[in-house]
Amino acid sequence: MTELDQALLTMRANPTDNASQSAYYDLILNATFLVPTLSPEQALEVAPEAAAAGEALPLVVEVDGNEYLMLFDTTERLHAWTKTDAPFVEVPGSMLASMSMPPLHWALNVDTEYSKSFLPDEIAWLREVVEKCEAAAEKG
Repeated sequence: MTELDQALLTMRANPTDNASQSAYYDLILNATFLVPTLSPEQALEVAPEAAAAGEALPLVVEVDGNEYLMLFDTTERLHAWTKTDAPFVEVPGSMLASMSMPPLHWALNVDTEYSKSFLPDEIAWLREVVEKCEAAAEKG
């Protein structure tokens, strides 16, 4: 069990406790996630120019009309889900929050008891937190 798993369990057990929610989301923003990417062949089919430039294209899965960016906190969980040594990039949670725009959802640690879906409004709130922290840091 990871620190993130424990924080999720605490938050689930105390859904109205602001401190447990704050602790969980703080971990999300400060963690580094493994984001599965398309293979070079798949990337060439989907976005030839980006693939030719060597850009990694994240795997986005559609479920019930919603698009999910897949995120994992360990390589074991990533590989258990993909059932292969799938390519991936490591991305800080704060960067994911800054770059993810609606209607994108997140799916964290799919197929584990510690999975969590993030709705676009939840991601937008995380993005606002990052922006406020960056603005405060700039002011010094």
